[in-house]
Amino acid sequence: MWLDRIKRMTFDRSAFDPAQAVALARKTFEIEAAAVLGLGARIGPEFAGAVQAILHCNGRVVVMGMGKSGHIGRKIAATLASTGTPAMFVHPGEASHGDLGMITPADVVLAISNSGESAELSAILPTLRRLQVMLVALTGSTQSSLAQHADMVLDTSVAQEACPLNLAPTASTTAQLAMGDALAVALLQARGFKPEDFARSHPGGALGRKLLTLVADVMRQGDAVPAVRPHASLGELMREMSVKGLGASAVTDAQHRLLGIFTDGDLRRLIETGVDLRAMLAADVMHANPRTLMASALAVDAAAMMEQHRITSVLVTDAAGHLCGALNSNDLLRAKVI
Repeated sequence: MWLDRIKRMTFDRSAFDPAQAVALARKTFEIEAAAVLGLGARIGPEFAGAVQAILHCNGRVVVMGMGKSGHIGRKIAATLASTGTPAMFVHPGEASHGDLGMITPADVVLAISNSGESAELSAILPTLRRLQVMLVALTGSTQSSLAQHADMVLDTSVAQEACPLNLAPTASTTAQLAMGDALAVALLQARGFKPEDFARSHPGGALGRKLLTLVADVMRQGDAVPAVRPHASLGELMREMSVKGLGASAVTDAQHRLLGIFTDGDLRRLIETGVDLRAMLAADVMHANPRTLMASALAVDAAAMMEQHRITSVLVTDAAGHLCGALNSNDLLRAKVI
């Protein structure tokens, strides 16, 4: 148990007050929530101007910041990039030693500093001005050096840090992060950014798999697709189902056009009727006009069809009704679509 492990750790237990820890956590949430809510009253034309400047930017958004502001800057750059706004993070300290070459006049620089007086950032402000780069500042001090150099200033000041000493960046970094998220949200809405666009930049994620994976990507093809002719015996039909392992078999004509389907469930129900199975043919037991999908459909649509109709397998046909593939829920699970 985690509690037993903590008890075995060597530290002065008499100095720790669990109730105080919980109270401080709650106080932290209150302070940081107030810091974020306070931003709403301070944004206006300059926020809209920053959004417009980034929308019209022919280059990239270059995010800069030192220390904790730098960590926030990296996250803001990543959020912008994944929501349709090309962005990258450049460390201000490295910028003075050659990385300024990454920045072009076509870019917009988003500089983050709570004090607005970060030495490394201040050192490159004159150079950014000479490059005539559009400079947007996220700062807690609107009279700072950074604010004076900036074209637009987004005020991220906070009344206090959540740190009991009022020193460690806590509420201020939360406010910076929220302002960055607000910019990203405003920009993606202005760009008409859609779930499919998000998926294209997240192909390895769950949303990417759902919105980018096609039936053609996961379906079984060729000899892996179970299929028999209408005159096949029930025994032949069952062997095809067993060998191909789909839990179903298609019934097709000589031109491979789909006529029907027979499933494991159909077999169980047929046995329960007590009829003589030996003389039955595939044409006698199949379900005509089964539900199908096109290969170009999204795999997530196949999953939805299976769930809606409580089936585990779907056949895939082309526009002329020819059988071209098949898939079941296990195929979708392996592809991590469901």
